[in-house]
Amino acid sequence: MHKLIWRPLAENDLLAIIEHIWEDSPRAAEQLAQDVRTKAEQLRQHPELYRVGRKRGTREMVVHPNYIVIYRVKPDAVEILRVKHAAQQWPE
Repeated sequence: MHKLIWRPLAENDLLAIIEHIWEDSPRAAEQLAQDVRTKAEQLRQHPELYRVGRKRGTREMVVHPNYIVIYRVKPDAVEILRVKHAAQQWPE
C-alpha cells in the first residue's frame, strides 16, 4: 500500500475551498472536506484508478462535479499536489 502525502499547496487549496464554502454552508463545507479526504485515502490502494492528468506525470481525481484533486504516483507514495475548482485554469 502506498503512503499518502499531502503537499502544502494542496492543503492550502483545500483549506481555501472549505473556508469559502463555509461562509454559505458549514454543513456542505464539512461534507466536501470529508469527501475529498476519503477519496484521497482510497488512492493508497488504487493510485491508477483515475484519469491521466493534463500536466505530464500527474493524474486527476474528480471528487465532486466542481472539484478535482491533482496527484502524482510514485513507487511508494501518492502525492496530492493540488485541489482545484473545475473552473480554475489547470495547468497554470
